[in-house]
Amino acid sequence: MSVTSLMSAISGTGRDHNRGGYSRPVYSGAELDLRSWFIVEASARGLDVETDRNGIIWAWWDAPSGDRTGAIVTGSHLDSVPGGGAFDGPLGVASALAAVDVLRAQGRRPERAIAIAVFPEEEGSRFGIACLGSRILTGAIPIERALALKDDEGTTFAECSAKVGLDPAHMGPDPVRLGRLGAFIELHVEQGRGLIDLGQPVAIGSSILGHGRWRLSFTGQGNHAGTTLMRDRHDPLVAAGALIGQIPGIAMRFDGARATVGRLQPVPGGTNVIASRVDMWLDVRHPDDAVTAQVVTEISSRSELLAAEQGCTVTVREESLSPTVSFDSELRRHLEIALPDAPVLDTGAGHDAGILATHIPTAMLFVRNPTGVSHAQEEHVEDADAEAGALVLAEVLTSELGV
Repeated sequence: MSVTSLMSAISGTGRDHNRGGYSRPVYSGAELDLRSWFIVEASARGLDVETDRNGIIWAWWDAPSGDRTGAIVTGSHLDSVPGGGAFDGPLGVASALAAVDVLRAQGRRPERAIAIAVFPEEEGSRFGIACLGSRILTGAIPIERALALKDDEGTTFAECSAKVGLDPAHMGPDPVRLGRLGAFIELHVEQGRGLIDLGQPVAIGSSILGHGRWRLSFTGQGNHAGTTLMRDRHDPLVAAGALIGQIPGIAMRFDGARATVGRLQPVPGGTNVIASRVDMWLDVRHPDDAVTAQVVTEISSRSELLAAEQGCTVTVREESLSPTVSFDSELRRHLEIALPDAPVLDTGAGHDAGILATHIPTAMLFVRNPTGVSHAQEEHVEDADAEAGALVLAEVLTSELGV
């Protein structure tokens, strides 16, 4: 089956008619529907499907020996950011299924096992930690912290996991499973416009920029919007707003830095209420981890000054931090041999491949996005490029990688 057909089958799942695009938070009805869709599609291809104790779905195409040691893994995720695009995550999963179809049509049989993996909570849009599934698998986050994470409704990750049939008591690092894996190759929509400018449909990933998320909590005095004079206010939202306006200028002083506030939550959030607290989430990225730290330090210092001007206080707490990742050089060499014309690009977006890279060789393929827009409904992939990506993925799963 073509990638286009597979993507079309899920095009109505999780549409967000308020934000536009798709909202598919982990273990929501929409994401669970997509997980079921994948299980049906993988099972229809005769793959051996299992959901591990951490909620990661694995679909195995075994070698004749039945040995899964040194398996080549591909795949991605099915959850989305609020109002995200159609391709971020699902394209990699659909392309993996299509690549299996291509190899079978060519009469190929793997010399070592191939698996398609679907990781939960890659975006971190529900529980705040990106790549949570792969972090738990690898031990990159303490399981106690992961299980205690709460969504906006106050539901913990442990409670949410239990509701979908997982046992929180058995969740955590899985070194035995990791030890079976020989390599992970993740295909993903390009989240930028490098390929459209280069006129190429597919690129090889070189690295992922270091990135992290921080929560800044401004605390002031909640009060009545109508009876409190302007001179008597201690409004944390004014301090937070002033900081947001200065963040672009701070980031632009560091070449290549990106700093974003995409979420702001005033408490209690009433129209006629001066907020008592405002939480804002800061995303900072740069190829040099030391520069990332500098940007955060500068923003933190500025937040303290602006909070003091309003008679408020502020705290800054790191929620997640992923250092810059360079993909495995030997695996990348295999990809460059298989794809001699493909450009090599880095990415400012985080991926499960980056988390797994500290444990197994990983690589990435990017498929052209003509809009250059991602994490928004304008994200797009032309049908021809989607099919080219699946063919490329099938190609890199050939003889040099054990198929």
